Amino acid sequence: MKYYKSFTIKTLGCKVNQFESETLAHQLVQAGLENIGRSVETGPDGVDICIVNTCTVTHKAAMQSRQAVRQAIRVNPKATVVVTGCLAQTDFENIRKIDGIDYVVGHSDKQRIPQILQIFPQLDPKRQAVPSEFHFPLDSSPLPLSFGARTRPFLKIQDGCNAFCTYCIVPYARGRQRSMPFENVVASLKQIKTAGFHEAVLTGIHLGSYGRDLTPKMGLSDLLAQLHTQQTIDQIRLSSIEPLEITNELIEIITNASDRPGHICRHFHIPLQSGDDTVLERMGRPYNRQEFIQRIKAIHQLLPQAAIGVDVMLGFPGETEKAYQNTRTLIAELPLAYLHVFPFSPRAGTPASHYSGKVPADITKRRCQEIRALGHDKRQAFFAKHLNTEVVVLVETTPDAKTGHLKGVTSNYIKVLLKYRTGIKNTFQRVYLEGIHDAQTMRGQLIEKE
Repeated sequence: MKYYKSFTIKTLGCKVNQFESETLAHQLVQAGLENIGRSVETGPDGVDICIVNTCTVTHKAAMQSRQAVRQAIRVNPKATVVVTGCLAQTDFENIRKIDGIDYVVGHSDKQRIPQILQIFPQLDPKRQAVPSEFHFPLDSSPLPLSFGARTRPFLKIQDGCNAFCTYCIVPYARGRQRSMPFENVVASLKQIKTAGFHEAVLTGIHLGSYGRDLTPKMGLSDLLAQLHTQQTIDQIRLSSIEPLEITNELIEIITNASDRPGHICRHFHIPLQSGDDTVLERMGRPYNRQEFIQRIKAIHQLLPQAAIGVDVMLGFPGETEKAYQNTRTLIAELPLAYLHVFPFSPRAGTPASHYSGKVPADITKRRCQEIRALGHDKRQAFFAKHLNTEVVVLVETTPDAKTGHLKGVTSNYIKVLLKYRTGIKNTFQRVYLEGIHDAQTMRGQLIEKE
């Protein structure tokens, strides 16, 4: 029988992966193991278990995941190495060939890793995998939560996706959409609040589809309205949500949910991907340019101070210079706060990986540079609009590594540096925004309480 005393988890990819790693870490700690940390570089004493929670959303993410696996094996040659996550799900046969891996665990068994390790001698190495068309339910019980130094923990309330955009591997990795029952969302948020947290980030693979698979059906708007009414936690933030799922009803609920507890953050992260109708159609996106514009204008009309960030994918097959300029013009004209810019990355098994009209790498690189520069200007303009205003900041527990100052985030996703003061970590503070610190951060001054 093999006995374990310590573990480490390396997480790549999205907020859902981060949540799942944190939940898994909590389970292992509850089983009596010591959490060495997130890095696989654990030093000369090594660690007993190395878990790598992988990502495969892009070619780069898959490459980084493989590098992390090999690093874990190299740095800790005596450890039991477990590979899980989306790359383990979609590329099981190739991952299991890497010498030094003990287990490759698919998504349906990810949260069973503690049980798998406890009965390790009875199982064949590398046997864990799940077929691509899996339909396992989202855990319907309130999950054990442990978030370390995190001030705004994630709560995964939805998993899977039915959209099957032509470029996206995620539905093949995560399966069909499924939701956490409403009563369990409430119980989990109350658990987070009881643990001393003031904000939770609701996350999912296709968050806007929340509740469509439940009986009776409900929508994200229904969920948020109930969470606000029940005042489950002081503040709720949404992760990425699709454009057409930002309905007028949803915007109104967020507008009206202004008091704490029950505040819903004025922050929308929306995948645009392209501002050209032809490219959007080839991507299999369910909206067009004008519909996207209407959704952004609807948000801005009711919530002019809201932060609206968008994902942009450039170099998709068939993206002509005119199509690219359509995207650039759209972004320039909209009231956006920031951009996340990615080059198209063909993923084997998706329709777009076979599309003609490949865009040369140098052109894609140039377009990404130009749109990132536009994104920098957008963020600076958003900061400038908030100069010399008073805001509420949730102060984080971990100081800024570069300056040593405290840091925090506003409801509308402005990151703020504050001079250090004892007793204000993990609290809401009124702050005067006195300047722009750098491309990502503003400077704030605490407003003394009367």
